[in-house]
Amino acid sequence: MSEPAPTPAASKTPTAIHRRYGAHRRLVWAGVAIVVLVVLAYIGIPFANTVFNTVSTDDAYVNGHVTFVAARIPDQVMNVLVDDNNRVRKGDILVQLDKTPYQVAVEVDKALVVTAQAELAVTEDEVRGMIANARANRFKLEHTIEDVNNQAAQLRASVAALETSQARLARAKADWDRAKEVQKTPGAISQQDVDFREEAYRVGQAQVKQSLEQVYQIRVSLGLPAQPASGNLTEVPENLDQTFSTVRQALADLMVSAAPLGITPPSWNATPKEVIAAFYKRDPEGNLDRIYAKLLPEAPAIKLAQAKLQKAQADLDQANLNLSYCDVVAEIDGVITRRNVNPGNNVQVGQSLMAIRSLTDIWIDANFKETQLDWLRIGQHVRMKVDMYGRHHEFEGRISGFTMGTGSTLAILPAENATGNFIKVVQRLPVRIDPINYDPDKLPLFIGLSVVPYVYVREAPSGPDAGEFLQPYLPLPTVSRQSENSAIENGTNPEIQTQDKAADAKPAEPPKSSGASEPSK
Repeated sequence: MSEPAPTPAASKTPTAIHRRYGAHRRLVWAGVAIVVLVVLAYIGIPFANTVFNTVSTDDAYVNGHVTFVAARIPDQVMNVLVDDNNRVRKGDILVQLDKTPYQVAVEVDKALVVTAQAELAVTEDEVRGMIANARANRFKLEHTIEDVNNQAAQLRASVAALETSQARLARAKADWDRAKEVQKTPGAISQQDVDFREEAYRVGQAQVKQSLEQVYQIRVSLGLPAQPASGNLTEVPENLDQTFSTVRQALADLMVSAAPLGITPPSWNATPKEVIAAFYKRDPEGNLDRIYAKLLPEAPAIKLAQAKLQKAQADLDQANLNLSYCDVVAEIDGVITRRNVNPGNNVQVGQSLMAIRSLTDIWIDANFKETQLDWLRIGQHVRMKVDMYGRHHEFEGRISGFTMGTGSTLAILPAENATGNFIKVVQRLPVRIDPINYDPDKLPLFIGLSVVPYVYVREAPSGPDAGEFLQPYLPLPTVSRQSENSAIENGTNPEIQTQDKAADAKPAEPPKSSGASEPSK
């Protein structure tokens, strides 16, 4: 038989009520347990992932470069256009100095440049006159050589005339001797004919003597003995036209006029031929036009005038540079700090006026324990928490390098362990972390803020020098001396020639360790 259905009165018994409340409690506790498990999973899984996959430290802070703004000229401050905490861009004017004395210096140097340019023009005209004088002396030397050769030719002609006179004298003497023999025969010859032949003989003697004296005169004028030891009156040295006194004097005059042009003889005993040959060698083809064209810019007087002009121009450039220094500008983008200058102050060269902290050129110095360094490598991904922003935002970064020394060795007073009182203390090494995708306009990082970095040691390092402790050596940019000198002459910046040496990065592998990761305490 079927059991009868409970009556409404029976359903309200204490047993039934107790059973109903027990079922509700179980449902509530089950729901609470599920919620707790979800919360624990939501909090615990990331925490466990952080504990077992990262290495962290609470000894880390934001660091960055500081650019100190200093005066480059001594002057009086006229205006200060910025104050502490003002944000500036590169090229903004920060401080204005008094420009009046430097403007006066610029005008003075401009006048000196004009004067130097005029002196250079005058010197060029003078050098052209020197070149013309040297060319005239060269023609004079050639004319002197021709005169010597002409006198030598006259000597040979006079000797020939002397020989002719001697031949005529011999014939006149023979005619006179025959006339005297014939005169012994009465009526064979008249006395008049005898006297005529005697006269011809006497005239022949005089002519021979005159011709001989002319020969002596020419020889003496050529610096030769009147009567040579060999008896040959036409004897003349072969190089007489190169060693004769008038030729040497003309050569000396030429060298005196050529010396201001920077032309020197190959030797002080050089002959005119050697000097002229050396002069023609100044051009590969011996082109006189090109030789004389080069003499003008290469003349010492021209170079001296050009040097004076260059010095005057350099002084003007320096004056303009000093004038530009009257506007003290920002060299980087950043924020003004440590302002310590006011209008009316007299500043000196190198005096610090204020400082600029960059908003973009920053990094994090994380001091990890030496027992944690086995896990760390360049290129590892880092997640960073900054106390200033709490849990509202986390920054991303990567390890870029390790400081070559622990904090104790880099201290002003390093520890003296050689005394014997050594106690082993876990050292900390500064590790540099560069932020990634950092935007200072939205969430700026201020220098000195505390940071808690979490390095994901289980992930493979990436980027330049991934997996290394030390960055590879790369040659620094070098400046070519030739390009630097040409750039200085042209007034442009020297061309920097950078020698890039490619470093083969090792395959990115996670660091190996025998132990488990040590969570940050």
